Amino acid sequence: MSQSFRIAGAGRLSAAETLSFTFDGKAYAGLAGDTLASALLANGVHLVGRSFKYHRPRGILSAGAEEPNALVGIHRDEARKTPNVRATVQELYEGLTAVSQNRWPSLSFDLGAINSLAAPLFSAGFYYKTFMWPRAAWEKLYEPAIRRAAGLGTAPDKPDPDRYSNRFAHCDVLVIGGGAAGLSAALAASESGASVILADEQAEMGGALRFEAGAVIDGKPGWEWAQETVARLAARGNVRLLTRTTGFGYYAQNMLGLVQRLTDHLASPDPDAPRERLWQVRAKRVVLATGAIERHMVFPDNDRPGIMLASAARTYLNHYGVAVGRRVAVYTAEDSAYAAALDLARKGVTVAALIDLRASPEGPHVEAVRAAGIEVLAGHAVTGTEGRLRVRRVCVSAPDRGVHREIEVDALLTSSGWTPAVHLFSQSRGKLAFDEETQRFLPGQYVQDAVAVGACNGTMDLATTVEEGLRAGEAAAREAHGGRTRKLKLDARSAERWSAGMAGAAPGAGAGMAFVDFQNDVTAKDIRQAVREGMRSIEHVKRFTTTGMATDQGKTSNLHGLAIAAEMLDKPIPEVGLTTFRPPYTPVTFGALVGHARGKLFEPTRRTPIHAWAEAHGAVFEDVGQWKRAWYFPQAGEDMHAAVARECRTVRQAAGIFDASTLGKIEVVGPDAARFMELMYTNPWEKLAVGRCRYGIMLREDGFIYDDGVVGRLAEDRFHVTTTTGGAPRVLNHMEDYLQTEFPHLKVWLTSTTEQWAVIAVQGPKSRDIIAPLVEGIDISDAAMPHMSVREGRVCGVPARLFRVSFTGERGFEINVPADYGQAVWEAVWAEGQKHGACAYGTETMHVLRAEKGFIIVGQDTDGTVTPDDAGLAWAIGRNKKDFVGIRGLRRPDLVAPGRRQLVGLKTVDPKTVLEEGAQIVADPNQKVPMKMIGFVTSSYWSENCGRSIALALVENGRSRIGEHLFVPMPNRVIEVEVTSTVFFDEKGERVHG
Repeated sequence: MSQSFRIAGAGRLSAAETLSFTFDGKAYAGLAGDTLASALLANGVHLVGRSFKYHRPRGILSAGAEEPNALVGIHRDEARKTPNVRATVQELYEGLTAVSQNRWPSLSFDLGAINSLAAPLFSAGFYYKTFMWPRAAWEKLYEPAIRRAAGLGTAPDKPDPDRYSNRFAHCDVLVIGGGAAGLSAALAASESGASVILADEQAEMGGALRFEAGAVIDGKPGWEWAQETVARLAARGNVRLLTRTTGFGYYAQNMLGLVQRLTDHLASPDPDAPRERLWQVRAKRVVLATGAIERHMVFPDNDRPGIMLASAARTYLNHYGVAVGRRVAVYTAEDSAYAAALDLARKGVTVAALIDLRASPEGPHVEAVRAAGIEVLAGHAVTGTEGRLRVRRVCVSAPDRGVHREIEVDALLTSSGWTPAVHLFSQSRGKLAFDEETQRFLPGQYVQDAVAVGACNGTMDLATTVEEGLRAGEAAAREAHGGRTRKLKLDARSAERWSAGMAGAAPGAGAGMAFVDFQNDVTAKDIRQAVREGMRSIEHVKRFTTTGMATDQGKTSNLHGLAIAAEMLDKPIPEVGLTTFRPPYTPVTFGALVGHARGKLFEPTRRTPIHAWAEAHGAVFEDVGQWKRAWYFPQAGEDMHAAVARECRTVRQAAGIFDASTLGKIEVVGPDAARFMELMYTNPWEKLAVGRCRYGIMLREDGFIYDDGVVGRLAEDRFHVTTTTGGAPRVLNHMEDYLQTEFPHLKVWLTSTTEQWAVIAVQGPKSRDIIAPLVEGIDISDAAMPHMSVREGRVCGVPARLFRVSFTGERGFEINVPADYGQAVWEAVWAEGQKHGACAYGTETMHVLRAEKGFIIVGQDTDGTVTPDDAGLAWAIGRNKKDFVGIRGLRRPDLVAPGRRQLVGLKTVDPKTVLEEGAQIVADPNQKVPMKMIGFVTSSYWSENCGRSIALALVENGRSRIGEHLFVPMPNRVIEVEVTSTVFFDEKGERVHG
């Protein structure tokens, strides 16, 4: 378990705490603070995986979230097996078990590597061409093979036993990125007392200061300054620091999604503690300090294990104390890689050569490398590498000079420059601008209250980065929080040079497999082929080749692919376009997104206050949205049809008691409540008297019915609004949306009270007799409380709102009492009901009774394309109203044109035949197939009170067809129906008044 590549005295980890772990069953040792990647490298392990398509050996490329190669499975136990974990961000813990992926039978000998020999057959777009013929082979051959080959890791086959949490937060300033720019911004923003959240994806903040050995800030080494600044910020009560936290998505109104890893770094996490936490943060101002991502060089065989980014090698050396090799070479086209050569040489690592693609690199960094005895090969290119499972040799060429040589190495560091990490900025809908001088995309036009600073803004020197961060934090706090701000000054300097470098393939890259996208095995040749085959947009090139579509989302490859395509098209890079940066920035677990909403909490079961009584009395329940509702109450020997028939008869002849607690209930309160109701509903409300009710229809902007319900006016400034059971949340959201965006001048407050009120509907000729002994302080006579009235008083001594309304067409009352008293009041009503021959009835009986009267159910008798007139409810539109939501939609020509489907009744010629809901209707059953469908059945029941089947339907020009006979084609038969009005029982509506 020797850590032979660990350098004594290098890095920041302590050798005092050694941790053991296994990789593919072999035991290794690492140090506390290591990542899995740094620990493997300390043990000389570079081979960690296989590529997707060709199964080529792959090693560790980076030291951060951009890693495309080192994806492993982390196995804690049988139920906790996480695939595709980036070894570069997985922190080491005692007993960690990691396995390689996408190989068989072993990592060092993978039979899938035979695909590399067939590479000419697997060129760009091969799947579009290969899997088209023969057509019959898709189901039996192609699809099964593709499904077996798809993916890298193995998905868990057991339920996730871990817990996840969710937090909402607000702050004045949110800073994403804890490097020099982000720390400076947070420091300046917090000086004024503004609330600040600083999030960084690493276990420790500091960003590039982890590897920049020459950085000095405020007279201290950069890393030391970073840790002192973190401690300073942590001591401030207005600052929240979130480490191991990735900002993965930037959404509207400065809402950002962050995911925080809480226990993945622990050997024995508390089983009751959440594994990850999803933060949904709304910030007044956002500072993006997300840094830049180093790009690899594109040259033949650039994917061998042991070839990695120069900045990654510096990170492993300067932070973890690990040398990535004993004899290394550096291949670059920019300045910062020179620092990697110097750092390694100072720690005793042999740097065989620094190969610079540029003809004449100049500056103190070049002289420093030469002074260290390192050969600088300017104007040279790496034209290939050798080595089976790890790089052993690089081939270097300068064709114009006739120079060709081979250099023995065990590691090759590459850098073609730095790409600003503009992902979050782009997700915010900000517009990127192309900088011609540096050939990079940088933040351009801002759409939200954000600012980018540091490397993600294209700033490459430390002093300017720190100054940008300070000024951005100061301005953000002033704009978001107000008050006085103190102007901070930090002296920052670094001898290191960063430059934009070059993007695209290096000279000679066309001669072999020069990889652009490592994970998906996309080469420079594939990009060129895509252009030759007609791809002109980079989005088309992306999909044709799959570059940038792997788990790393093209962080190191996108700009290379874009540059190669632009070269082939002979166009400037901006004209070719840029691929879309979509969230998440890095993969996010389903668990983090779902949080507690799984299992029984995925869709929590809601029960009314009267549920226990219904259950004890034999109710059969149905699921209505999240609610458990009593469907029917069967007595001994009754099936559903018999029970519903009995309940229907009893309600019409005596009375029925119904649990209507699931109705949505919204309190609309305020001096402008009536004006708000006028705007939200088609009906007039200003003149509705206190104590009266009205049936209301709510429309969408397009003029179609959205919801309906009875509304009672309790006071001049207070309305009790009821909605459909399933419509309660969306109606409240609809109201809030308009109140906040269209009618913010109105003084109105909306409160959901659905769960606060238990509702007991007593319907039928004897309903008043049943409730009379229980009602206190309310005159319920017909004269004092006519149909469509509401009164406040007491029922059974409990504060109550009593509505005289009916969804059955009978005299009816709805008793609203506080939910805690619901069952007690129900039992009292039930006891009185027994004296008058009443029954309890369920939702199926409610549906039949309302259909007998032609009352609609929104969502059943409407389908999102039905207007009030289509439903026969034009009377509910205020004639003199000049404005309400949907009024302009109702005036669209297509909504007033003849031929629209209208709600009508249907009676089958055979009264015993009950139609199927959803069945299509035709005028001529003998017409040729495909027949012209002129409507469909929306509701259909057997009506015990009518002695026959009844149905409602939407039919073209339905009202003008009343009296006509139409047909409902069904399997093996055609059912003849007569079109009627929608009212089947008590056509004059006299029973509702008693």
